[in-house]
Formats: sequence, C-alpha cells, structure tokens
Amino acid sequence: MADGQSENRAHKPAFATLARFLPYLWAKDMPDLKWRIALAIMIMLIGKAITLVVPFFYRDAIDALQNDSAPAIMIGVYLIGAYGLARFGSTTFNYLRDAVYVRVGQRSVRGIALDVFKHLHRLSLRFHLERRTGGLTRAIERGTKSIDTMLYFMVFNIVPTFIELTAIGIIFGIEFGWELVLITVTCVLGYITYTAIVTEWRTKLRKQMVDQDSKASSRAIDSLLNYETVKYFGNEGHEIRQYNRALKRYEDAASKSDASLALVNIGQGFFTSFCLAGCMALIAWRMTSQGYTVGDVVLVNTMLIQMFTPLNLLGWVYREIKQGLVDMDFMFGLMDQPPEISDKPGAPDLQIDKGAICFDAVRFSYEENRLILPNLSFDIPGGKTLAVVGHSGAGKSTLSRILFRFYDISGGAVTIDGQDVRDVTQASLRQNIGIVPQDTVLFNDTIAYNIGYGRTGAGQEDIEAAAKQAQIHDFIIGLPDGYETVVGERGLKLSGGEKQRVAIASTILKNPPLLILDKATSALDTRTERDIQAALNHVAESRTTLIIAHRLSTVVDADDIIVLSKGEILERGKHEDLLMLGGVYAEMWHQQQDAAAGRIPEAAE
Repeated sequence: MADGQSENRAHKPAFATLARFLPYLWAKDMPDLKWRIALAIMIMLIGKAITLVVPFFYRDAIDALQNDSAPAIMIGVYLIGAYGLARFGSTTFNYLRDAVYVRVGQRSVRGIALDVFKHLHRLSLRFHLERRTGGLTRAIERGTKSIDTMLYFMVFNIVPTFIELTAIGIIFGIEFGWELVLITVTCVLGYITYTAIVTEWRTKLRKQMVDQDSKASSRAIDSLLNYETVKYFGNEGHEIRQYNRALKRYEDAASKSDASLALVNIGQGFFTSFCLAGCMALIAWRMTSQGYTVGDVVLVNTMLIQMFTPLNLLGWVYREIKQGLVDMDFMFGLMDQPPEISDKPGAPDLQIDKGAICFDAVRFSYEENRLILPNLSFDIPGGKTLAVVGHSGAGKSTLSRILFRFYDISGGAVTIDGQDVRDVTQASLRQNIGIVPQDTVLFNDTIAYNIGYGRTGAGQEDIEAAAKQAQIHDFIIGLPDGYETVVGERGLKLSGGEKQRVAIASTILKNPPLLILDKATSALDTRTERDIQAALNHVAESRTTLIIAHRLSTVVDADDIIVLSKGEILERGKHEDLLMLGGVYAEMWHQQQDAAAGRIPEAAE
C-alpha cells in the first residue's frame, strides 16, 4: 500500500472508525484509565453546572447595585465576590478535568501507535519496497497526534456544549418564555448548519493542502536519503527546484484553505450577533410589561456569550474531528493490509540439526510476467559451503530473500533439515540465519549499537570480540569516541568497507548456524578483502554457508560452486573442476584475473 492510499481508499463511516478505536480508549486490562475517564466526566459536569450558575450571580449583583442603600450595595459586593469565585471554580474544574484525562489520551495514542508499528514490521518486503517513507510516516504521525485532540474535543467540547445548550434552553423557557427559546434555537441551528456546510467545503481544501504537504515532505526525505547520489550527479539545483515546486503547490493549497476561514468567521459572526441582539432586545422590550430588570438583560447576554464561545470553535473542532477520522481511517487501513507472508496456525519453531538446506524445483517471480527462477534445484549439506556466482540478473540475491522468506515461492519447496520454511515460524527461521549483505545500511546510532544489534543485550566484551574477528576493532578504537562513535544516517559517516565490516561483526555476534554472505566483501579493497575473507572462512567453518559472490577469488575454497544464469544452473563443481571444464566459470575467472593484473577493466556485475 503506497501513500496514495489516503486518496484512493474509500473511507469507512465515522462510527465504524470510532468503534475500531474504542478498545484503545476503554481497554479491558486498564482499570486505571476507566476510572480516570469517569472522574473526568464527573468533573466536567460539575464545572459545567458552575458555569451555568455564574450568570445568576452576575445578574443579582447588577440588580443589587442599582439600589443606592448601603445594605443593597454590600449585597452586590458579596454577589460580585461569589461571581468571581464561581468563575474561578469553573476554570479550576476545567483544568482539573484536563489533568485527570491527559493520561487517557496519551495511553490511547501510545497503544494505537505501537500496534501500527508492529503491523508495519509484519508487512512484506514488497510493501516496504513500494512505500514512500516520507509520506507514510507523516500520515501516521498526523493520525496518532490527531487521536488525542479528536477525543478531547468530542468528549469535552461538543458533548458539554450541547449539554449547556439544553440547559440554557430550559432556563430561558422557565425564566423568559418560549419566544426567547425559539430565537436561541433558531440561531444556534442556523449557526451549526452553516458551519458544517462551509467546513465540509473547507475540508476538501484542507485535504488538498495535506496531500501537498505529504508530497513535499516525501520529496525532501527522498532527496536527503539519496544525498550521495545527488552529489554524484551535481543535481543540487534540480532537487531544490523540485522541492520548491512541491512547496509552491503546498503554498497555493494552504493559502486557499486559510483564506476560506474568513467566510466561516463572517457567517458565524452574523448568527451570533443576530441572536444576542434579538434576545436582549426582547428582554429590554418587556422590562416594563413583565418586570424584567437590567440584571435579566445582563443574564441573557452572559449566558449567550458563554454558549457561543465554544461554538465559535465549532468549525475548527468539526474539521479536526473529520480530519482525525480520515487519518485514523488511514492507519486502520494500514492495519487491515494483510501480511503477504504469515505463519501457519500453530506453526512450530525451526529445529536445526545438521543445517542442511535444499531448494527443490523452486519456481519464483516478483511479478507474474517476469520469471526469476523457473525450476531451480540444489542442496547444501549441513556444515558445508555452497557458492553461487553469475552475472547481474542471474537471480543470485533472490536466493537469500527466499531463504529468509521475505517472499513465498510459487512452486517447489525450500527446506532446512527437511522442514519447509513455510511451515515454521518466521521468527525462528530468521533467528537461525545470519547474513552479511552487499548494501549495508546502519542505524543512526553508535558503532557499538550497530554491532550489538546482532544480539541485543550483548555485553561490551562480546561486541569488541566480534569486532576483532571482523578486523575493525583497531579502526574503532582509533576514533575519538571509539565504540560510541555515531555512524550517521544509514551509516554515511563510514566508508563502504567499514560499514560492511560492522555488518560482519554484527553477524559474528549473532552466531547463527546458517550463514549467507551476499557479496560480503564487495566494498573492500583487495588487501582488506583477504583479511576479511580469512575471518569469514573461520566463521563459516562450522556453519552451513551460502555465498553469493561476484568476485570469484572469494569462493575458491567453497565446497561446491554453482554458476547461475537466468535462474538456471549452467555449471556446478569445485573451483578446480570448473576451471578444467573451460566453460562460463573459467571465462569469468580469467576475465577477473586479467582485470586484477590491470590488463583489462573488470566487468561490472
């Protein structure tokens, strides 16, 4: 699923999305969150009750102050004090409610973010190769951050506002008659309807703005991740122009979205002003006929202002909730994306005895119209080393992906000690296989962390021992920060050879019974390659090893060598036997020897 999913996926109804989220909010195994929710709602209701009482203190104070007598003035002063205390109480309860509720929202965000993260790691390699990291992470970030905001406004803005509207309607009906209720209800319904209609239109503009924001972010991240490529081709100007165009599209969309806010505010101002003027005029008109006072006018004005204050945010709240639902829907869409590779129900762990690997009539293709392995069969006896060589596109690296079960084959079987890799758990399969890849990408952390990643929890002594076997210990201790040196994004602060030796050290630390060396020394110079090759040969002595190589000098000691071309075996045998055969292997060997002697350039893989 690419980041364009947010545009193409039909959104589920809002209640369905909320129903998916409720278990994170009302978790069965978290009673502390439940009492926090209940307490926050209770505090909210108390605070709202105090808010409704405040205008009455204000009215009585105004009426008392109109009397010139000292007792009346004193009563007015006391009422003003009560008014101030009531307002303070209302504010205090609001903040207290937020303090009680805050952990509920954060715990819910953590729960759903963790589940999305887990699921992303369960999705197939195909998904991660097709995704746009920048757009995906930005959308997930928006989704997780919007959850807390959305829930807060639904529980503590919309619901309390409608409670207050109902209470004010009842108060107006009892105190001032049905006419005042009619004016208030008509204006509020008009206000809400207008806000909803205009906000729906603005939501489309905002969606365009968010899409352009994601595209601009993806453009920037892709460019920075490919920093070296940009520099190689001197295309900094091109990247800046591309990013500027993306920002320009975002600027246009954001300007339209922000400018449309004026239309919302103008309409809302009309309904608010009409309601205030109409209700106050009605009370003023009846002051003589029905005995209303100046305090009553103030009461109506205060209650309506208190009511419209949260309503002024209705458009923004409505949009945030809708956008939050869209972002949540996107995240749930990711969680609904079925893993291409999954364990069978009740699958056992892989049990390693001798570590024999067998590819039996394996058929595989990345795409239906592009067959990579038509019918490949070979075996690696336990504890032996098999090397696979061939030109680029022969299907060599595909073997490691199949063995790790990043993809499932369409025909045949791949077994380890007679156990089909599709019948055992992926975790146990990958725990028993170590790989040193050609393209080593490191975490933006310390060298010690990257080596220790092979066996999390390993001590410093074990990390250093693995580094010594990988011939990188002396280099590390020569750095100012030693093993605490941060390697940078994707390990860009290290050379290709240094990164590859870190990967070798990590695999040595993992100490797996099965080993894959996928062009493990391709980034090393000839002298360093010989040193590393000796270490790799030592590591592979007691392991079943699959070597995928371009440089034939690295496979001369292999127990068996396969020459692969278009997914088929052309030749097979030991190094000396293949040279005597005088076929493709011998030709590749002589070409590389001539290249090493400087007679001809070495052919690229």
